[in-house]
Amino acid sequence: MTPQEQPPGEAFWSYQDLAFFVSFTFLSFVVSALLAAMLRRHGPVVRLILPQLLMYVFVVGSLFAIFRIRYREPFWRAMGVRYPDKGAWIAAFAGVALAFAVAMLGALLRAREIQLPFGDFLRTPLATVALGILVVLLGPFCEELVFRGFLMPLFVRSLTALPGILLAAAIFGCMHGFEYQWSWQYVLLISLAGVAFGYARYLARSTTAAMLMHATFNLTQFAAFLFSQRIKW
Repeated sequence: MTPQEQPPGEAFWSYQDLAFFVSFTFLSFVVSALLAAMLRRHGPVVRLILPQLLMYVFVVGSLFAIFRIRYREPFWRAMGVRYPDKGAWIAAFAGVALAFAVAMLGALLRAREIQLPFGDFLRTPLATVALGILVVLLGPFCEELVFRGFLMPLFVRSLTALPGILLAAAIFGCMHGFEYQWSWQYVLLISLAGVAFGYARYLARSTTAAMLMHATFNLTQFAAFLFSQRIKW
């Protein structure tokens, strides 16, 4: 089946494309880390926004290059970014419910409280808004493009649905491990959230459903975090 004959969001790309993407992503991490080091004397908004934004540009740009240059395919169609067949609003509300479920499971697992790396960015309203945009909008959008738009369809094609969803979710959890000091409880919780995002993408046949669910999940957690910090500017 040619790329043009594939249903939207179904993988026609290869593991060679995955190797190119991983190499380019590693380069983006290196460049972003160097930029962050160069900006360490600047304010939190600059130190937060610019390196992260540069990394997202690199990552999404590499995906765009794969589909537009190598395959000459519409990028958004290939990524499965379209209105979900089933329940966009259900996916959004499910993200809120998932955040509470993950919090309760974390309590059952006795996940220790960890000082998150972005706590220092909450000293001013502008920095808090900038962090909120990253956490609630840019992060879910770019991460779901990668994990549920690019990786998961490839794994599902190779391994069938459940193993493909689980593998993409496990990588998703491990990629967030450094933020939580490699606590196995948090890696497990984030991986389980990734399973839910993957199931939403698979059920709705749309990466947009996973983006919505991820965004409201992050929004709920971010709001709870702000409330717990009792921020005074």
